[in-house]
Amino acid sequence: MMKSICVYCGSSTGVSPLHAEAARNLAREMVRNNIALIYGGGKVGLMGIIADECMRLNGEATGVIPKALLEKEVGHGELTRLFVVKDMHERKAMMAELSDGFIALSGGIGTLEELFEVLTWAQLGIHDKPVGLLNIGGFYDGLIGFMQNQVAEGFLRQQHADLLKVASDPKAMLEMLRLAATGSAVMNPPLKDLI
Repeated sequence: MMKSICVYCGSSTGVSPLHAEAARNLAREMVRNNIALIYGGGKVGLMGIIADECMRLNGEATGVIPKALLEKEVGHGELTRLFVVKDMHERKAMMAELSDGFIALSGGIGTLEELFEVLTWAQLGIHDKPVGLLNIGGFYDGLIGFMQNQVAEGFLRQQHADLLKVASDPKAMLEMLRLAATGSAVMNPPLKDLI
């Protein structure tokens, strides 16, 4: 049973309003399914939007933020709990430990780094938690195409590419992760069909 999901996302909102709406929709679906949010603890960008929506709906939101970022006044002060840690390494380890699964919303290189770290950990058998990519408005089409090319070029095995569950809708994403967490077979369409 999935009790908490770590969401990686941008510290900005992006250009399209679709990104902010997706963050709110994911928060609603998580609260509706009694799934707590674990995230980077920021109050800005998509991070702030998803946390604010979880809290507005009486859900649970736990932030994990390095002391240096908290001191720059980007920490969210109105969460269920906020852990202040030494550095980014401790932050990522704690977020992973507190979570039953992972979802990447739209974001920049920090979001990608976090996503690929937990995906690599799954590939190596360090954890068996499901990893999802919420592809809003085709935002990650290029990344999906790149991974398809990695498979075609022999740098990524299909079984490892399939560890990343891809959906364009928060409700479908949560269902895919739920099924993957219970050991049910959850197949993505072939990567080329996702873009």
